[in-house]
Amino acid sequence: MIIVRSPLRITLGGGGTDLPSYYRDHEGFLIAAAIDKYVYVTILKAFTSDFIIRYSANELVSSVDAIRHPIVREACKLAGVHGGVEIVSTAEVPSGAGLGSSGSFTTALLRALHAHQRQIVGLDGLAAEACRIEIDLLNEPIGKQDQYIAAYGGVTCFEFHRDDTVGVQPLRIADEDLTGFEESLSLFYTGGPRAASSILREQDQRTKTMDAAMIRNLHAVKELGLRSKAALEAGRFEEFGAILDEHWRYKKQRSDRMSNERIDQLYELALRNGATGGKLVGAGGGGFLMFHTLDKPKLRRAMLGSGASELRFRFDFEGTKLVSR
Repeated sequence: MIIVRSPLRITLGGGGTDLPSYYRDHEGFLIAAAIDKYVYVTILKAFTSDFIIRYSANELVSSVDAIRHPIVREACKLAGVHGGVEIVSTAEVPSGAGLGSSGSFTTALLRALHAHQRQIVGLDGLAAEACRIEIDLLNEPIGKQDQYIAAYGGVTCFEFHRDDTVGVQPLRIADEDLTGFEESLSLFYTGGPRAASSILREQDQRTKTMDAAMIRNLHAVKELGLRSKAALEAGRFEEFGAILDEHWRYKKQRSDRMSNERIDQLYELALRNGATGGKLVGAGGGGFLMFHTLDKPKLRRAMLGSGASELRFRFDFEGTKLVSR
């Protein structure tokens, strides 16, 4: 039995500049943090030559081309798996919550399939393969941060270059500051369905057509990502909270579906109760609000009192990991 886990993530700054439609012309930058909530993929040897696949649905098929789950199908092809396996996936947080579960699933699946095939692949190769499947083969309008932060883990800065290479560097922050920073962050679920895919597709199309407002917005967000890096590495966490608030205001400009009345109400409530700033993680439309706060108990009381549920977390520094073989 092979078990692999990949962490979910939060984006700390620069989100949206990791889409090829932007970085291939302008280069992108963002900071992401892996958290200790995981997607798990288990692979067992089947007693037949079939593919047995269990996720929110069950599949039993005799050939790789018959697999309905597009990521599983393309990952099996890439790793050269031709059958005789049972693939099971589970997650600690439901998909569609804005925490990068699709990228985490793809990296975990590829790592497990490579282990099954006795193939060695490095972290950069693993992330690049996951991006190739989701972006190039399946034409999803997504960026590269989810796959890379899932593979590497940690609190990490990424530079997305015009030639499709990705620069990876851990955030340079002292251990004691990192602990304090971790304690200052909170996640609250806003509820409701997300329009993330359509929001990303809209951003992608507007960027491809060189929409001036979208390009200016993403330029500003990239600069906010760089400012976030400088503030965090200098231990200026309250300044980081103010940058988050600025980031959220730019993010809302990208689509009229980015927020809604419930999200706006929760955001304003948080600012009145100890939050220095925050934003939706993920593409928008719902999912989790992330806040920086100097008074977590006060913020927690207000948000829980409003009916929002909290997801408590720590940072993950292991990335995609083979748990059992």
